[in-house]
Parts: sequence; C-alpha cells; structure tokens
Amino acid sequence: MPTSHDLTIDVSSAAGLDGPARIVATVHLPDTLPDEPTVAFGFPGGGYSRHYYSMDFPDVGAGGQAGFHVDRGWVFVAVDPLQVGDSTLFDPDLLTFETISAANAIVVASVLDQLAAGTVGDGHGAVIEPRTIGFGQSMGGCFTLVLQAQHRCFDAIGILGYSATQTVVPSRPGTPNLPMPWMSRSSYPHNPMIYNPEALEEPGAVSGPDDLATAATAQEHPWTWAFHDDSESRELVQQDMVAMSGGSVPPWRSATTPACAMLMVAPGVVATEAASISVPAFLGTGATDVVPDPWMEPKAYKACRDITVYVCPQMAHMHNFAPTREQFWTRIQGWADGLA
Repeated sequence: MPTSHDLTIDVSSAAGLDGPARIVATVHLPDTLPDEPTVAFGFPGGGYSRHYYSMDFPDVGAGGQAGFHVDRGWVFVAVDPLQVGDSTLFDPDLLTFETISAANAIVVASVLDQLAAGTVGDGHGAVIEPRTIGFGQSMGGCFTLVLQAQHRCFDAIGILGYSATQTVVPSRPGTPNLPMPWMSRSSYPHNPMIYNPEALEEPGAVSGPDDLATAATAQEHPWTWAFHDDSESRELVQQDMVAMSGGSVPPWRSATTPACAMLMVAPGVVATEAASISVPAFLGTGATDVVPDPWMEPKAYKACRDITVYVCPQMAHMHNFAPTREQFWTRIQGWADGLA
C-alpha cells in the first residue's frame, strides 16, 4: 500500500540565512518501484502548502495529485519552501529568490540521498538513479524555474500556472484587472523599488496582501474567477478564498507566504533564468489562468529544445480543484513517462 512520510531537513547553510532553518517535505512512496523510477518534487503556489498536492476528492481517489502519480509508480515529494506551511519563518527581507532556491536545492539533494539509502519508510527499497522532475504551481513554478536555472537539480521541469514572460491575474469578464506593482528584484519587500507607480494610483490597485484582503470584503474576492472554475464546488471555493481574505486556513493552505512572491507579477522578472533552461519543460495551464498567452511561453525558454504546452479545459488557476484535474494529471504523467 502506498505510504507517506514527513521529513524535516536542515537548510541553515543556505546563503544569507540568519539562524536555524528547516524545511518540511512529505515523501509519497508507491507499493513497488518500476525498473526506471521517477522522483517528482512539487512546490506549491503562494498561500498554499505542500498539502495542495495531496487533497482528497471522492471522484479521484485518496491522495490527490500525489496519490495519482504514486499509484502509477512515481515517488512524489511535496515541499513547503521557507516561509510556507510547516517550514521556518524568517524576516521577509531575508528571503530572496536566491536564498529560497539555495534552500530548496539542499532539500532535493537530501531527499534523493535518503531515498538512495533506503531510509525513507520502513522496509522500502532504495531508489537508485531515478529520473528527477521538478514541478511547481504558480509561485512554486517560479521557484522551480529559478531552482533549475541556478542549481540544475532536475532532468525535466513542469511549470504549472506561471508565466516566464509576465504573470497577470485576470478578473471576471467585464471587470478590469487589478493593477499590481512591478518591483525590482534588487530591492527589499519593506522598501521596494516600484517601476509602475502610476498604475498603483488607479482605483482598487493592489500593492500588498492587505490591499487584496480589503478588496475582497465588498463582494466576491477579485481573484475567485481566475483561481476557480465556475463548475467547482462552491463550498470548497468559499473555503479557499476565505483563507486568502484572512479567514481560517484549510489544510491545503499556508498562513504565510514569502514576501518576494510579490515580485513575480513584474514583466520578465525571471527572464534570464527561463532563457537558460535546457532540460525538457512541460508548460501547463488551465483554460483560465494567469498566463496571458500560453502559446507564446516557449519563446521565453531560449535554450530549451523540448517544450510541451498544454491548456486544460474547464480549469482555472488552482488546477487541483478543477473537475478536469485528472485529465491534467494524466497529461503530466504521460509527458514525464515519455521522456527519453
């Protein structure tokens, strides 16, 4: 029977961290390993935790996306980056893309070492020379892209619901998109350098989480339409969006998010990292998502010679809530298993 095991990994040696730092990851293991094993790492979106990958739905089976892939022979590792879920919290100014990337690289290496040694799970065999794939949804997609560019951890990557050109959160048709700040990566969250100050003077502009929570108090949360397809369970959607507005936090959510996530809506914020990616890349989005033009995304990956674009119908930005999620996961599984 598939099993899951939580690991706590010391990442205090990551560059620029002041004090002890630990990251929590959950390793989902299959009953038996195929002759050519695959180890996939999943990084969640902003405001979500590693449990986003293991949400249970009655029509799919236990374990959510992680369970789906494990049932088909993968090892799936869901990770809480620093400032997310059960991992260590820091002064927001300390966590840059680079420090988070360095910490995540330690996690990937440590988990692979423990799997190779056969020390994850009682009686489970060693996982030797697996194919490694890094997946990230939304913010996690950005972190995965930067991790691969800076540390080359994976044999392939899946960027799900994140644009390497510019992430734009669309509003319900007939409603203007909320203006968002374009911040420099060289500035600090408490005192950012903003390149589009004029846009932030527009009504309803969002310069931080507090503004977004305020915008959500009047009626429907302004990001509901982008995050959730109208066919989804209204009860689950309400639970999810109430958490984004500062309410109670369901298991798949995180009460904290790295402040540097606000940088991700600026045009070309990781353009150099994206251009350097040379391993196969799966670029997956919902029919409604924060990727303005999925078919233009491959142009950002200038060194990549193996790019797959997939747009899943009846799916919004939070893919694992959609009624077509199993279709999405099936496409991901087929892509990864078909890699040479």
